[in-house]
Amino acid sequence: MCEAWLKPGRVVRVGGAASVQIQGRRAITLRIVRVDRRATYEGWVWLEGYVLDSRGRAVQRRIVFVLRAGLRPYPPD
Repeated sequence: MCEAWLKPGRVVRVGGAASVQIQGRRAITLRIVRVDRRATYEGWVWLEGYVLDSRGRAVQRRIVFVLRAGLRPYPPD
């Protein structure tokens, strides 16, 4: 997944492949509102966004540190 894909307004699925803290039933669907451009570990990024419920409604604002390669587009392609 290229860096340009991660931008405000996009919706991603964050699960175990992106974060060991958010896996299984704890996986979330996140609407991105900000991508932090500060340097971090190679392949990792801070995302700020809203967790969406099953109806697509924002239910919680979160900041997550995730592995870019583990993020999945939502809905899936």
